[in-house]
Amino acid sequence: MRSDLMKSGVDRIPHRALFRALGLTDEELSRPIIGVVSAKNEIIPGHMHLDKIAEAVKAGIRMAGGTPIEFPAIGVCDGIAMNHEGMFFSLPSREHIADSVEIMANAHPFDGLVFIPNCDKIVPGMIMAALRVNIPSIFCSGGPMMPGRANGKKVALTDAFEAPGAVRTGKMTEAEAADIVEHSCPGCGSCAGMFTANSMNCMTEILGLGLPGNGTIPAVESQRILLAKHAGMKILELVKADLRPRDIVTDKAIQNGLAADMALGCSTNTMLHLPAIAHEAGLEFDLKGVNAVSDAVPHLVKLNPAGVHCLVDLNNAGGLSAVMKRLDSLGLIDSSARTVDGAWADRIAKAEIVDAEVIRDKEHAYSQTGGLAVLYGNLAPDGAVVKKGAVLPEMLVHTGPAKCFDSEEACCEGLYAGKVQARDVVVVRYEGPKGGPGMREMLSPTAALAGMGLDSACALVTDGRFSGVSRGASIGHVSPEAAAGGLMAYIQDGDQIAIDIPAHKIELLVSEEEIAARKAGTTPQPPKQVSGYLKRYRAMVTSANMGAILGGFEHSKL
Repeated sequence: MRSDLMKSGVDRIPHRALFRALGLTDEELSRPIIGVVSAKNEIIPGHMHLDKIAEAVKAGIRMAGGTPIEFPAIGVCDGIAMNHEGMFFSLPSREHIADSVEIMANAHPFDGLVFIPNCDKIVPGMIMAALRVNIPSIFCSGGPMMPGRANGKKVALTDAFEAPGAVRTGKMTEAEAADIVEHSCPGCGSCAGMFTANSMNCMTEILGLGLPGNGTIPAVESQRILLAKHAGMKILELVKADLRPRDIVTDKAIQNGLAADMALGCSTNTMLHLPAIAHEAGLEFDLKGVNAVSDAVPHLVKLNPAGVHCLVDLNNAGGLSAVMKRLDSLGLIDSSARTVDGAWADRIAKAEIVDAEVIRDKEHAYSQTGGLAVLYGNLAPDGAVVKKGAVLPEMLVHTGPAKCFDSEEACCEGLYAGKVQARDVVVVRYEGPKGGPGMREMLSPTAALAGMGLDSACALVTDGRFSGVSRGASIGHVSPEAAAGGLMAYIQDGDQIAIDIPAHKIELLVSEEEIAARKAGTTPQPPKQVSGYLKRYRAMVTSANMGAILGGFEHSKL
């Protein structure tokens, strides 16, 4: 066993003395030692119950003959960190989580790992760590939140973020907003729609690293506790078989992940995290190949914020195994791909599509192409990403004058001051991986546009990124970013920007001569002054089209 490195033989007498201080018996030390990585904390609603999940996981490990040892991981709540300096730290936390798990798992040679994430960047950070350490691993997330009910209708976090714009423009009363505050997030779990957290929890199951139901079973159901116990038992089987994450996350798994991503209309953040995950697995990921998958895969499931259904509805409709069954029937996935409990073909054979309104067939699909698209053009030669499944039909093709802002805060101030008009293309720049730094989510501007009723008439283009809560013609991840000298830095108010999402195009309609003149006479905005972790992050982070992974120090200056 790998754990023998820290517990067996004469030379490990002092090590066993330290284990005795932990209260571990010889019997416990004789068994496989399983690390339980829990991101439980009291600031993220999706994580406040993870201690209960961890206890169930540990019970499963003990039932199967292992010894669990729990250690923590940090987590940022994107919703609470939104629209202030806290959001600078959200994406960078992904790398910190991966690094800290790597440190713990190699300093203490566990035989296997069970990961317990739930929200935002914690899920991809842990997946990256699992692939980097590459010892037998399984994931058991905390599960999605139930939707709430306010003002006589079903609501979720989307409604809370869109409320400020609606109140400011008189479309909602303060009393109605107060009802949303009280009831849109009714309890523990990752927020109820197909936002980043649930997108990545679903992706964990699709990639094969979690048991069936990992992405969809609600946090409050007893089935989530049962799932945790089964995950704890399953890790001992994985240790015995020496089945490792890189045996599971192969090119087949990544392609299946992309297909499911398109069918589900996941968050645009998956287009940051999948390249980073592939990198840790030693696989190639070409963003240019995404559109080929999107063009082939129909959009079968439309969840909040794009649609009326929530994760609990998807779970009740048959879950992700039913989605994969549908995709398999269309020849769009490879069912031979491995999972922690056999091949996908085994899960598909047991799956049942219970509600064809939630998991539609190809004939009744929301669109015959997928929910995400990558756009290219002179404004984004290395790509930009849009959640096209959440774009209103009238905004799929749009040309309008640019209205430029050099930060998210400036954009919000401009919106509420009435500086943005119908047909404008709102440009928010210097918010990319380096420019932010940390590539903040532009949820407040997109929510303000939606709340003000401008999502049917305005587009927003940024080198930052979006929350999965965002909807509308929200185009992010523009690469190269403004801070790296991308064309974003040289747009001027009034410039026409042409967006054609079905054709995968985004163009700044300014002559090459004028662009050259601007570049000769304009210096991109100097970077914000930062210190500590953000300073190191800026020095190392790569472009969004590469997943905003960290590069080496060899070409960086702190």
